[in-house]
Parts: sequence; structure tokens; C-alpha cells
Amino acid sequence: MTGVARITRGWLDAAETAAGRCWPALLVLFFAVAALPQAAIAGAASATAPSKTAKATTSPTQAAIRPGAELPPQPVQQLPPPRVYLFRGALGPLFSTGMDRLAEKIEKAGFWASVYEFTLCDLIALQVAKNYREDQAPIVLIGHSMGGLCSVRIAITLQEQNIPVSLVVTVDPAHATKSVPLNVQRFINLFLSDNILGGGDVKPEPGFRGHYASFDMKDHDEVTHINIDKMEDVHAQLVTMISQLSQTSATADSDPVPLRYLVPPKTSVELWDSGVALPIRPGETVDQIAANYRVPLWEMQQSNRGIATTPLIPGQRIILPRHLLPQAANQPAAAVSPEAPVRR
Repeated sequence: MTGVARITRGWLDAAETAAGRCWPALLVLFFAVAALPQAAIAGAASATAPSKTAKATTSPTQAAIRPGAELPPQPVQQLPPPRVYLFRGALGPLFSTGMDRLAEKIEKAGFWASVYEFTLCDLIALQVAKNYREDQAPIVLIGHSMGGLCSVRIAITLQEQNIPVSLVVTVDPAHATKSVPLNVQRFINLFLSDNILGGGDVKPEPGFRGHYASFDMKDHDEVTHINIDKMEDVHAQLVTMISQLSQTSATADSDPVPLRYLVPPKTSVELWDSGVALPIRPGETVDQIAANYRVPLWEMQQSNRGIATTPLIPGQRIILPRHLLPQAANQPAAAVSPEAPVRR
């Protein structure tokens, strides 16, 4: 990074920190920008949205550990590398720079990524559909604030054209964000439920059969609407998830369980894909299950209300969070052992 770039990044970081303390003024700016005519904003936005076409690389296919053995092994079609579309929120070049940083990391991993202003939402939706018809590469939509609203809006537009969306990630999206449409295979919402600039508690439409996970960070005082898009650990997890999309089937499950967590203070967030129901074995306790499957106890308790105070019954189904991992085509699924983590 050059000296000028360091100075510029330092100024932006300082501006973001100051903005976290001045949210009333930001709120006024937020609605002022949202009220500007689309055409006027689009001209400025197009000058800041890069067009990047880095070639994608593919990581080696792995056998996945599948919790439960009820489902037959599913062949996994090798898809083209995913295309990742990221969307900034209002005043994005100043306060939504986490999308740019994430895009840089995705490109360094060898994948195509491009960042846009949320004001170009409808225009980019047309381009996303056009690109998909050309190569059917998995579609990834990631947005912060109004950019999160835009990501869901594009997914809804694609549903009308029978185009699937592999992954949608919303980062403290606006309250007006609509429900997750049925064509989305994996959805993650990271948000602050008590925030007025974001705070969108996005839920799936009735009949949604994809993988859904919601993470409310409101008890984390260090996380604000201005910095939630810049969490390094979240960026790293998203890059890993994107790198596995082409080799991971998100449609093998007939009934994935949605997850909704209120993340406790001073606890790192792990971006699970969804939950899976497993039977309790004779003699198992809650603590043993949490340790055996390497799942935090608080997550088990939130996914299974009353589990801390009610005796476990053998054969009773318990919800555990899990990851979707690449599985080799036509390779049988491995049954989970008590010592194995719930990952697949």
C-alpha cells in the first residue's frame, strides 16, 4: 500500500469511527441520499463501481461429514466458479467500505467480485440475470445496510425469472428489506436488531426450503452499523464459504432447520448454514452433546428451548447447527461419530 493509500485509509477509518458516535446526523444523510433521484446518483455510482474479472480457482473436493444417515448420497455437479456481487449502503464510499475490503479478499482467493452502489440495484439485477444465462455460475449477493435490501431485492427479481441464487448475505440490512424468496439456497443475516439505520430482521417466505441462519449482534457493544461490515473474522468465513460453493450441494437436504441466534457478548460469531435434527442416544447429556459435536452450549440452548431444564429422552430429536462442506460426486456420506463436529 502506498503512502497516499495509507493516509486515505486512515482518514476513512477515522471518519467511520467518528460516524459511529454521530448516528443522528448520519440518519439525516441516509434519508437524504435515499431521496435523491436514481439517475443522479447512478452517474456518480458508476464511476466508483469497479469491473473486475479475476479468474477463479477451485479448491480440492473433500468428503463431507454428514450428521445423520437418513439421506442417500447425492451426486454434486461441478459448477463454474461463483460470481460475487457486493452492494454498499447509503454514502457507501465513506461508510460502507467493508464491502470493498471483502471484495478484495474474494478476488485474492481467485474469484470474480465487483462492488456497486445500492442505487444501481435494478440495473445490476439485469446484468446478474444476463451473466447467469451465459455460464450458470453460482450467484452470490452480499450487501450492507441498503445494500442488504438491494441483495434481497435482486434475489426476488431473479426468482421471477426462475434463476436460483446460491448465497445471499445481508449485513445489518435496512428494516424495509423484504422476506427471503424461495429461489435462495443459502441465506445469512448478520444484524443489530436495535439499530435504526439497519436492524432488518430478515425472515424467509413461507415454504422456504433453503438453508437459513440469522445472527443478532445487538449485545455486542463494540459492533455498530458503521463497522459491522468490516469484521475480519466474518470476512474470512465468507471467503471460505464462497470458495466451496461450486462443489457443495445446498439442495440435498429435504428439510434443513432454520437457525436464529442472539449472539452473547464477548462471543465470536460462527456463520453456520442451518440446523440439522439428530436423535439423542441413550445416556447422553446436553454437555456431552455440545462437547462431542463441538458446538457452543449457548447455541444448543437457543436452538432447543428448555433443553437445559428438561431431561433428555433417547430418540428425541435435537437441533444442532452445521456447515455445508464440499462432498465428492457419487461418494457415500460418512455417518457422524460422537467425536466428529457437525460439519458438512
